[in-house]
Amino acid sequence: MARYLGAALIAAGISGLADSFLRFALQGLGTPAPIAPTRHLIVTGLYRYVRNPMYVAVAAIILGQALLFGDWRLFVYGALFCLVCHLFIIAYEEPTLQKSFGPEYELFQANVPRWIPRLTAWHKE
Repeated sequence: MARYLGAALIAAGISGLADSFLRFALQGLGTPAPIAPTRHLIVTGLYRYVRNPMYVAVAAIILGQALLFGDWRLFVYGALFCLVCHLFIIAYEEPTLQKSFGPEYELFQANVPRWIPRLTAWHKE
């Protein structure tokens, strides 16, 4: 059963990652890399549920691999990945988005959680 759950997490993670990358390129007109950031704040797709779907997707892939292969080291790696991402987001990403998008980002931040997805989609008014 754990292997099936692992495979499902991997598939969901890959799908979420692909969707987020496409939104960055097509809607945000940029990339996830800090050297070529988006020109528009993305608040569609998975971003209506969680502010950081790319990181959540990668964490799901790592957890899925840990379950699929039954390797505890991947759980440790996943935990370290989450910690590093959290620190990066707090120290760099959120302040940068605040400077770049101001009140638009504040509204998004106030309505969409950082890590645990909402149960219903947020719609920018």
